[in-house]
Amino acid sequence: MKLKRITAVLMSAVLVTGLAGCAGNSGSGKSENGESVPDEPVKIATKPMTEQFILGEMLKVLIEEKAGYEVELTKGIGGGTSNIQPAMEKGEFDLYPEYTSSGWILVLGHEAGEVSDDEMFEKLKEEYEENYDMTWVGLYGQNNTYAVVVRSDTAEKYGLETCSDLAEVSGQLVFGGNPDYIERADGLPGVSEMYGFEFKDIMDIDIGLKYEALRNGDIDVTNGYTTDAQISQDDVVALADDKNYQVNYFCSTVVREDALEKFPKLEETLELMDGILTDQKMAELNYQVEEEGRDEADVARDYLVAEGILEE
Repeated sequence: MKLKRITAVLMSAVLVTGLAGCAGNSGSGKSENGESVPDEPVKIATKPMTEQFILGEMLKVLIEEKAGYEVELTKGIGGGTSNIQPAMEKGEFDLYPEYTSSGWILVLGHEAGEVSDDEMFEKLKEEYEENYDMTWVGLYGQNNTYAVVVRSDTAEKYGLETCSDLAEVSGQLVFGGNPDYIERADGLPGVSEMYGFEFKDIMDIDIGLKYEALRNGDIDVTNGYTTDAQISQDDVVALADDKNYQVNYFCSTVVREDALEKFPKLEETLELMDGILTDQKMAELNYQVEEEGRDEADVARDYLVAEGILEE
């Protein structure tokens, strides 16, 4: 599976540069029921992470089977938002899964925590339409934000349910996390200031080794994301952010307005993604791909069938 991921990322740069030329033959054909169908595909991009690979496959199969449009899916664009958004502006992609605070901060340049989540989503739609001729369609349901994670035995020993609980015993515990989280202002420094964490020791650990170090007892606390595959398992616990320090990253579909015009059934199809996921469900899907070695396309389709959105 690792080879597959690396290949997706390496190939993405080639695919992005070639897409503009690939979509040259515009026009339309006829579907079996006589409706006009564009000759060109709906072009989807995703960021280089398991969750996005699964979401991209969900969007792909929904558009193919519910709307009847051909789809061109490019998974694993290096740089994520910073490279996909400019490509969207150029028309190289029609849509991609994006997170609300990423759009708010990275694309629109706003400050974190300026507005409520409900207000943010409405403003995202307004400002994307005004500035980029794009919009946001639906909220999938999961919130892929930062989490403070401990082993379940640690949580049981110290009675930990919230980050405030952790603050009371942090001096007895070792924190280990990836360097960017330890250094960035809204990472460990910010959350430590908010809650009063004073860990016995802080260790830099590669992002891919954090959970292994946690489970092995090399560290007691780490940083994760609320939809991490490992959080779906019973031996780790994500502590509640009871002071609401972390901003939320709800996922939705960013889509070009001209794509909605070109593909008339697209918007109603994208709306099928609204409310279909939770943090736990997304973590379980990520686990099936990362730990059980399942193909993300199979995981995506099976989930949509189980939810009654697609037929077997």
